[in-house]
Amino acid sequence: MAGELYHDLRQALRTSEPVVLATVIVGPPEQLGTTMLVRPGATPADPPVAIGSLGDPELDRVVERDALGELEVGRTGTRHYGSRGEARGTEVSVFIESFAPPPRMIIFGAVDFTAALGRVAKILGYQVTVCDPRPVFATAGRFPMADEVVVDWPNRYLEKIGDELGPRDAACVLTHDAKLDVPAITAALATRVGYLGVMGNRRTHTERIARLREAGVDDVGLARLMAPIGLDIGSRTPEETALSICAEIISLRTGHEAPSLRDRGGPIHARSVGSDSTI
Repeated sequence: MAGELYHDLRQALRTSEPVVLATVIVGPPEQLGTTMLVRPGATPADPPVAIGSLGDPELDRVVERDALGELEVGRTGTRHYGSRGEARGTEVSVFIESFAPPPRMIIFGAVDFTAALGRVAKILGYQVTVCDPRPVFATAGRFPMADEVVVDWPNRYLEKIGDELGPRDAACVLTHDAKLDVPAITAALATRVGYLGVMGNRRTHTERIARLREAGVDDVGLARLMAPIGLDIGSRTPEETALSICAEIISLRTGHEAPSLRDRGGPIHARSVGSDSTI
């Protein structure tokens, strides 16, 4: 069984498939060092697959559930249980090690800010996709940092890959075109993507909200939008804006409070002398 377990772990690592390894590090002698490998089902409707055992069926069941939860957010750490998986127990400590593929960032809109955001996201370890239905703009030559450049409508692309997105992933809508941003937002809201940011000044976003409501988006959906996108750090250039967006993603993921542009009023840029530009 141990040979099969580690064979499957090696295969998952080679193919970048998500998998999580649970090991008893504190517990009765007969359980100490026991391991269980858990991988999610091939689709959300499929049951997970577990190989190995931690010495008790109830402990296996609870740890399998918790391990999948940790894998979903890409987290590794130690959890404590009773001997049969009781939540408030401390007799058994299990080290849960997540092996998750890189998080994904999908950028909708092949615009000037896209390349800067893609470069910063790659530094942070994201697998970057640029999606735009206009072949003249969505080219590998314009976005060499992207892992994938997709020429397709946002909603049609998300229908294909939406089930693969989870809390670690990000979708950034950088276009102001209603033909693109409304379909992109509504389709992204149907996924479990962890971050959904939308570019535009406050007037643009107010008009966009009206279109989204016409498209059937409710208050719960609108509350998921980080718009205007990014932290309030006074960014103006594409590179500065990319930093503010990625900083906001990190802030939300870690639970640290930071001044988001969404949560304050007024212009999204400090006005410079002789300039009235806005994103």
